[in-house]
Amino acid sequence: MKVKSPLRKRIPRELKTDFGKYLVIFLFLIATIGFVSGFLVAGSSMITAYNESFEKYNIEDGNFELMEEADDTLLTELEKEGVTIYENYYLEEAVVNGKSDSTLRIFKPRNEVDKVCLMDGEMPQQEDEIAIDRMYADNNSLKVGDTIKVGGEKKTISGLVALSDYSALFSDSKDLMFDAIKFGVAIATEDAFDAYGTGNLHYSYSWKYEKTPADDTEAKEKAEDFMKVLGSKAAIAAYIPAFSNQAIHFTGDDMGGDKTMVMTLLYILIAIMAFVFAVTTNNTITKEAAVIGTLRASGYTRGELLRHYLHLPVLVTIVAAIIGNILGYTVFKNMVADLYYGSYSLPTYHTIWNGDAFILTTVIPAIIMIVINLLLISSKLRISPLNFLRRDLSRRKRKKAVKLPHFKFFNRFRIRIILQNRAGYLTLFIGIAFAEILLVFGMMMSPLLEHYQDEVLSHMLADYQYVLKAPVPTETDGAEAYLAGSLKTMPTEFSSEEVSVYGVEKDSAYVDIDFPKEGVYISDSYAEKYRLAEGDTIELKETYGDKKYKFKVAGIYEYPAAVAIFMPEEEYRDVFDKEEDYFNGYFSDKKITDIEDAYIMTTITEDDLTKVSRQLDVSMGGMFYLMNVFSVALAAILIYLMTKLIIERNASSISMVKILGYNTREIGKLYLTATTWIVVISVILGEAIATETINVIYRAMMSDYSGWLSIYYDPNIYWKILLMVLAAYFVVALFCLRKIRKIPMDEALKNVE
Repeated sequence: MKVKSPLRKRIPRELKTDFGKYLVIFLFLIATIGFVSGFLVAGSSMITAYNESFEKYNIEDGNFELMEEADDTLLTELEKEGVTIYENYYLEEAVVNGKSDSTLRIFKPRNEVDKVCLMDGEMPQQEDEIAIDRMYADNNSLKVGDTIKVGGEKKTISGLVALSDYSALFSDSKDLMFDAIKFGVAIATEDAFDAYGTGNLHYSYSWKYEKTPADDTEAKEKAEDFMKVLGSKAAIAAYIPAFSNQAIHFTGDDMGGDKTMVMTLLYILIAIMAFVFAVTTNNTITKEAAVIGTLRASGYTRGELLRHYLHLPVLVTIVAAIIGNILGYTVFKNMVADLYYGSYSLPTYHTIWNGDAFILTTVIPAIIMIVINLLLISSKLRISPLNFLRRDLSRRKRKKAVKLPHFKFFNRFRIRIILQNRAGYLTLFIGIAFAEILLVFGMMMSPLLEHYQDEVLSHMLADYQYVLKAPVPTETDGAEAYLAGSLKTMPTEFSSEEVSVYGVEKDSAYVDIDFPKEGVYISDSYAEKYRLAEGDTIELKETYGDKKYKFKVAGIYEYPAAVAIFMPEEEYRDVFDKEEDYFNGYFSDKKITDIEDAYIMTTITEDDLTKVSRQLDVSMGGMFYLMNVFSVALAAILIYLMTKLIIERNASSISMVKILGYNTREIGKLYLTATTWIVVISVILGEAIATETINVIYRAMMSDYSGWLSIYYDPNIYWKILLMVLAAYFVVALFCLRKIRKIPMDEALKNVE
């Protein structure tokens, strides 16, 4: 028998009849697929530019900082280890630009290693000119031609640059997050650099291997061997191989990890939309049971009918995917690129047309749509033609009717509506729960960062925490000497990270710990991240060596700013073999002014401790806002589609109720109130599900970072989410009332057998 054209003729009519539903799903799919496609195109283009930058800009294999300038003899000895050493000195100078105070790390022009990408303007030619990092400029509302005061000297911004070894603006690789508001990098002329003097000069050197390591394992072995040689010949202030330098690798790791998350979200959304299609199609099959029975009796096969009902879901998905990809490669690509440039200091990129993007955002969504609809619709079509004609669509033996409690009539009526539309309400529940996971995550971050900032500031060790290059006395009242160093965690479920180690006075005015005879105290962030408790034993190793240390946890100290250990100063000197009078830092609530800057390695203030919250809020704020808008839109769309489905499915009943004299408002109360119950219950249960899900996701996400941000949920966000979803539902309800108003009274007579 030839292809039956009547089935094909029904498709435009069905599309016209249910145009609102298909339009909503169509636009939602276009927006979702378009954004993901743009993300994949922009992401792959930028990752390619990032990967190519290692060779293009000759990025270092590592760098080290010495306590004093290296002489030629030392450099010659070091280069015998198969490395080329490059001088890469830098200055750290305070900046005043009229908006906020910050610090610039200034380098000389780089022509050999860690070369510079000019993004806008020109490189500095005069002593009063400076080129600053593009991201730092954006975050501080600076542009080419502006004048800023750097280290007390007025400088004109000649250009905006991206430094290849600072794609993420970490001032210290141990930091949890970089701070592109308070910290930036810059290039000055050699004359301008030398004019600042040596007060804030850091003797930093970069190295490149003569023979590139074959893999990370060999790179680590080479770095450890070189460190041992360097440590035996010079006093090391800092040592960072490229593979552990967050300023270099954080960007690549972070961008690469986003792809899996985004694709997972896309496929979950496609699956939800597929279920929506399947549920609505099954409803259509129920309405058209007599027609289907007639067609089956006339010779139409189950397969032909199945293909017919698959046409629209697949067609809508493919067309939406094609349009979404077109928008992704044009509009959304630029949007995503702007998001990346708001988070990282990346060099210029060129769009690379990504064939994978089309497959991932068109082919796979179409397959998901086909499979889910195939499974759910084919089950419905297995019923015999006779049963279709009889409108008996149950494939199971009829069960006795559920006896409802002796509620009021209206309540029993609403419960019946819920029981009759279980599949639709289940889809609605799953969709709302998923939307809430995104919504809770997006809304929790800003309060979490604020809470973290408050906790850090309220548990600061001191207003000023100085780290010295050498023990230097001070006459500042209240200043208290301490010892500080760092160790590394042993590899576990988390990557190895640095742990700050403090040796403090037993009766310290700044660290309130009653030390026991044995054991150390650890910060609460350390305990929470590694799930440690009093009595546990921790094993750490030297940062620049192989020696290992074991400590018993005697207690936990509230210090959320860092992963840290606290011990008495005598124990510190004994463990690390330090002299009796050795110290390398001061706690002070007053600024110390009688120590020359040359002896101060760094000063930790509240600005340093709150950089995480500031930067995340700036770089991710736009993404969180988009996530919130998207989540509310998803919830509203699902509520609209499912409520519309329920009204259409009960059109005959609504018509009968109209005949009995009920008006539109009263009928709305009957049908929409049931949906309101489900929406409210879904939101409340969804919030609980979202919280537990995010707890798992958050721990996994934070495992990739050094340090720890304790999870925090602002109780107010749950009320806000409930009100937002209910507000969306209120708008949907108005459209549904119009739908109810349009149902004619004779609808009840159409399906009378």
